[in-house]
Amino acid sequence: MAEATAETTKKKPGWGTLFRSLRNPKSGYTALFGFASGLPFSLFLGTLYAWLSEAEVELETMGVFSLIGLAYAFQFLWSPLIDKVSIPGFSRLGKRKQWIVPAQILLGVILIALSLSNPTNEAIGWFSLLAGIGALASATQDIAINAWRIDVADEEATLDILSTVYQMGYRLAALVGGALGLIIAARIGWPQTYLIMGGILLAIGIAGLWAPDTKVSEAGEGEEDELLLSLRKAGELKPSVRAKALGAVGLLWAVAIGTVLTFMYMSLAYSPEERPNPTEFTVNFGPWIIVATVVIPAFIAGWLASQKRKGENVMTEDMVAGEGGSFAIDHLYRALVMPLVEFVGRMGWSLVLILSLVLTYRICDAIWGTFAYPFYLGELNYTNDEVAFASKFFGVGAIIAGLALGGYMLTVVGRMATLTFGALIAALTNLLYADMAIGGANMQAASDAIGFSALINFMAPFGSEALPRLTFTIMWENLAIGIAGAAYVAWLSSIVSKKYSAVQYALLSSLTLLVGTLGRGALGEMIEDRGYFDVFILTTLIGGVAVVLCIFEWIRQKRAGKDSGVVAPEAAA
Repeated sequence: MAEATAETTKKKPGWGTLFRSLRNPKSGYTALFGFASGLPFSLFLGTLYAWLSEAEVELETMGVFSLIGLAYAFQFLWSPLIDKVSIPGFSRLGKRKQWIVPAQILLGVILIALSLSNPTNEAIGWFSLLAGIGALASATQDIAINAWRIDVADEEATLDILSTVYQMGYRLAALVGGALGLIIAARIGWPQTYLIMGGILLAIGIAGLWAPDTKVSEAGEGEEDELLLSLRKAGELKPSVRAKALGAVGLLWAVAIGTVLTFMYMSLAYSPEERPNPTEFTVNFGPWIIVATVVIPAFIAGWLASQKRKGENVMTEDMVAGEGGSFAIDHLYRALVMPLVEFVGRMGWSLVLILSLVLTYRICDAIWGTFAYPFYLGELNYTNDEVAFASKFFGVGAIIAGLALGGYMLTVVGRMATLTFGALIAALTNLLYADMAIGGANMQAASDAIGFSALINFMAPFGSEALPRLTFTIMWENLAIGIAGAAYVAWLSSIVSKKYSAVQYALLSSLTLLVGTLGRGALGEMIEDRGYFDVFILTTLIGGVAVVLCIFEWIRQKRAGKDSGVVAPEAAA
């Protein structure tokens, strides 16, 4: 009895579980890799525009740099390469590190090269080429790091904790590459700032050599060969059926990739007045690219899974020897089609619920981010310094605190409870902004009541009397974002298969990113027509939909016995 009690005490979740996970070397490398993911994103999509503005680069020319964002939005298009291709000379580093380490070193070299370049209108071609290659390398490392994080999770360094630590590193990098980068550049100049940032990424790339990883070994190749041979057994789909499915999916992906490449070529090669608009491209072509690469292939995958389940269009014992098919086609089928077949087959009709939750959980944050500064500066008339203090310094600290709290909740109450709670408070914080839109009297009263206003007035004597209520609102919103973000990434990571983690996670995370981009136009029109107050009420209701979907997903996982803080057995397989 005493032994049972001791064992229960030992396994009781809480701060002890959290600290044990953080002491694991995998947690340290995850934080490091999270920082390496966030730093280039901040430098290429934010800080770089400040440098170009100071260099007096024309706005039309600067528009080319918005292409960089496409590398992150459509990263899933080359994610099958990360899952299937080994880089000669680097494969000994590990299955994921063979992509992570070279990408980080390349990013360090590119940032240093940018520091030695001159971003003038005359030399902008070379400068933009370097930045574009850097964005591709950054998006590639993101694919590999997310897959690595899922692969190396274990019972001590759990997937939930690694997901949380990764985001902490990412958010810290956003602060270093954003606000701190601006401060450093104001004192020593932009070239020196990018030189420092490049040195940091080179150091991380070197440190990453010692990170744990799954080995690319003869055993792994044997497992791959065994998987390919399993496609030729009785009960598996006929090679002719697999080839047709591969042809259809391959054609759809080729058209999507060709569309993106054509747009990039036109943006770089055409004159400024003839270049396509990146926002219009994302809005007009983005949904169709998703349809071509996700929706239609998902239906094809569902049909293939149903055919196999029903025993139709499958090989019999007497057909196996004479209908083997091509190993080349099998390799392509394994890379492009099987990730979706596995996911659709495992989820079944639950896929509708999964995709609905993916599309709605972070939509408020994704859409709202574009209009935050116009709201703070234009609608509420705060100064740049006040907004920087509230959103960059105090706000980032609140997000990190929210991530820490989210990580603790994941270990204590479980993944789905934290996911649902995160969705609820993230939705409710929109009501705080609704109050700000009509004067912020309630926010000011609450801030005064707990002594928060006095604290902010002491910390930021340069601010106006209205600064405490803005900081108070942003603090609660970012705490909610941190909790919701920790739970969402952990949940998203838990529903993918380790065999296809790079492709499946990249597809799902890209859906999260693109849906926010597609909704900004409609939200912008609503702000013009109805004002910010009505918009915040709407985003609260959208967040309420996510809460309901979380409850349904919680019920689904309860029925399947999967509401735990570790990867479900079938997802870890």
